[in-house]
Amino acid sequence: MPEAKLKAVMFDMDDTLVDWSRRAQDWAEYERQHLELVFNYISRDVHPLETSDAFYRATTELARRAWLDAERGLRAPSLGKVMSQALVSLGVPADLIIIEKILTAYDWQPVSGVVAYPDASEVLPILVGNNIKIGLVTNAYYPMWMRDRELEAFGLLGHFADCRLSSADVGFLKPHPSIFEAALQCLGARPDEAVFIGDNPEADVAGAQGVGIRAVLRIGKRVPPMISGLIVPDGAINSLHELLPLLDEWYPTWRMNADTAKTGEVDGSAASNPLS
Repeated sequence: MPEAKLKAVMFDMDDTLVDWSRRAQDWAEYERQHLELVFNYISRDVHPLETSDAFYRATTELARRAWLDAERGLRAPSLGKVMSQALVSLGVPADLIIIEKILTAYDWQPVSGVVAYPDASEVLPILVGNNIKIGLVTNAYYPMWMRDRELEAFGLLGHFADCRLSSADVGFLKPHPSIFEAALQCLGARPDEAVFIGDNPEADVAGAQGVGIRAVLRIGKRVPPMISGLIVPDGAINSLHELLPLLDEWYPTWRMNADTAKTGEVDGSAASNPLS
């Protein structure tokens, strides 16, 4: 059987590409401000509500329960569904609630102090420049179009033309195999043709390895301990720059992909031209 070629590299988002360690805004405060926007929209345009406090309490409690349930079955929570359930519990008719509109009203924006790691904008173009497809898989309970706003603000969105997946869209959280299989499908790669990079040993490393993908652990300040030594990444890095030598070791010809693609284009055009 011929040696596998590297076709795709997949990344976790938070604390792998995006650095949350210097977040300057309290998360509860941020969430409350944005739920207030949803409350204002619903009260003004859909159905009168008495107080934003009741909506905030209902939403946060339903979100807490959804995440507890997710720990058992890895069914992904969804902000849109949680807010919809909270509104129904407060008397808003379900048939008046359009999830896309309440998510738009929430107006998700990059959180103050959160930035992309500098090495992300340095390494991603190297992969793309060598004809490697890159994908993103995040355990977010926001749909991907909301998280795209951060990627765009940080200058990373253009690198991820091939595949961006949020667990809220797929329906399952990492380490469930379904979300990794969905990423492989949208990248057109087999497990042995792909590598996954993330900061969480269980969700990212064990999840990727569970479907046969090589997994690299990005070591950060908040990395949880390995589970009794049972989760062993194929590689561990402190910087995304350290990923490149690992790819050289595992897929010695991957840096030739760009030249191969160019050669193929030339050869293909010549073969189709009867005058050449």
